[in-house]
Amino acid sequence: MALTLGVGIWISKRASKGLDSYFLGGKSIKWYYLGLSNGSGMFDISGTAWMVGILFLYGVKSFMFMWMWPIWNQIFIMIFLAAWIRRSNTMTGSEWILTRFGDDKAGRASHLIVAIFAIIASVGFIAYFFEGVGKFMSIILPWDLTLIINDSVFLTSNQNYALIIIFLTTIYTIKGGMFSVVATEVLQYGIMVIAGILVATYSFFTITDLEIASVLSSDWVNLFFKWELKGTWEGKYQAFNNLIDTQGYKMFGALIGMSLFKGFFASIAGPTPSYDMQRILSTRSVKEAAYMSGFTNLILFIPRYLLIGGVVVLGLVYLAPKMAVSTTLSLADLEVILPKVINNHIPIGVKGLLLAGLLAAFMSTFSAFLNSGPAYIVNDIYKKYFKPEATPKHYIKASYIASFAIVIFGVFMGFLADSINSITLWITSSLYGGYVAANFLKWIWWRFNGWGYFWGMTSGLVMATLQFIIDQNKANFEQGTWLYDLVQIPAIYLFPVIFIVSLLGSFLGTVLTPATNMKTLKTFYSNVRPWGWWKPVYQALKTNNPTITKNTDFVSDMLNCIVGILWQSSMILIPIFFIIRDYPKTWMALLLFLATSATLKFTWLDKVNKYKN
Repeated sequence: MALTLGVGIWISKRASKGLDSYFLGGKSIKWYYLGLSNGSGMFDISGTAWMVGILFLYGVKSFMFMWMWPIWNQIFIMIFLAAWIRRSNTMTGSEWILTRFGDDKAGRASHLIVAIFAIIASVGFIAYFFEGVGKFMSIILPWDLTLIINDSVFLTSNQNYALIIIFLTTIYTIKGGMFSVVATEVLQYGIMVIAGILVATYSFFTITDLEIASVLSSDWVNLFFKWELKGTWEGKYQAFNNLIDTQGYKMFGALIGMSLFKGFFASIAGPTPSYDMQRILSTRSVKEAAYMSGFTNLILFIPRYLLIGGVVVLGLVYLAPKMAVSTTLSLADLEVILPKVINNHIPIGVKGLLLAGLLAAFMSTFSAFLNSGPAYIVNDIYKKYFKPEATPKHYIKASYIASFAIVIFGVFMGFLADSINSITLWITSSLYGGYVAANFLKWIWWRFNGWGYFWGMTSGLVMATLQFIIDQNKANFEQGTWLYDLVQIPAIYLFPVIFIVSLLGSFLGTVLTPATNMKTLKTFYSNVRPWGWWKPVYQALKTNNPTITKNTDFVSDMLNCIVGILWQSSMILIPIFFIIRDYPKTWMALLLFLATSATLKFTWLDKVNKYKN
């Protein structure tokens, strides 16, 4: 903690030159540092606890749950979106939107709604981190920090631990901006890798093959699945099958189909306006943006899943027998497997390093979101609409205030949430569901305009907010009512409803209003060069510039994305199969990794190397 705070504050002097320096590091940071920072930011404690729980319950095939985010949007970014985004030379995703829709009334409406979405997403993620780190710390550390006033609990121990860690992380993030965030995240990534290797090694040498085999069924270790999950657990572990039945994902084929449907559109929509897009815009060139995105995939998954796999194996052997006889087994029991394993089944020394690693994971992800969210408040709302002329020092002070405001609202929302899982599903299914339609159309359809974008995003946000409010009040609905039946549906299955409403808003907003100015469209198309339905813009450009050519890379980009998804999946499966001692499948996953790496070298990396900058 002292080292992180020290590094963050020491390097913070470099962030005082202006907003570009504060939020993007002056576009001077090398791509591999940004890649390490980006990977570190995705290595969060709440997500790790959630992944431990779903791997424990559903087995190897559970890595497909990650498609709900969807994790392979990182592949789409690496293959083509990073280059498209970086060519804008803007500071935020909201400012980038102005290059697509112009700076007129419609363009400003689209610009404003992206800023609002980014702020809401930052607040939502801080709530997610608040819930996760509190549960983790209160189980690991021995002190009960419950605050009691007048014989009633004012703050629980979970909440007090979360507030302390959030306060410390907020200090160096606000002080140093992007420079502090990247420097501390590179340091924290090293700690997390060491922690992952140590836990995997400890579980590998202390748990025997026989102990693992006595718990796992053939279906648990099977990557492939049928339409319905049956027999994931056997014998005395039937209670876990009953828990699967209550979660709404027993129809696993439907879940994966929905995740694929959502994942494709969400991936082409591009990164949400958060720290991921900020890392792309912080790179020194288009070429380095592509390098950074590919490097993020390469360094993230193997160390993360070594840690997750090691913890799950220890949980299967030591915790599963006790959990299986519980009469009150619930999702909450899965969310605390990670801290319980660390607290009771990992030796002193390794436990300390693992605690440091997971604290680093929390701090790095939290600081990444805390650095990205205020950029939209200050650069895209305050500077653009209220105070366009001020000194760099004034804007940086405004950034401090905006950062504190986001933390306060995020913590308040964290107090309202009942579990990590509820916030995870709201973010992945509802909030992102409202983002997908408008951001998918902005790339591929020339006629899509600023008003279409505004109404598409607005209708999606309204639906996502309604879903969250209804879900948080589900205890108040009577059985048999349509609202009660609605809240029993898993959030991922509501994605098509939110998507269709948002798509309808996008189309109506577009066809009922004039097209974007052709000059803006020509500038955008000649700069970004996306594929899709751009024929009128391309023909208008062709009359003045006969040498211009169409982007015909759609097929090759999609094929590369398929190869990339297999490449990414292999990096998740290698550590899982290795930790559970399934060596034939480990070798198969390793061969898949080598084959896809070689393919991407020729089909993607050689193409990136030809970029002019």
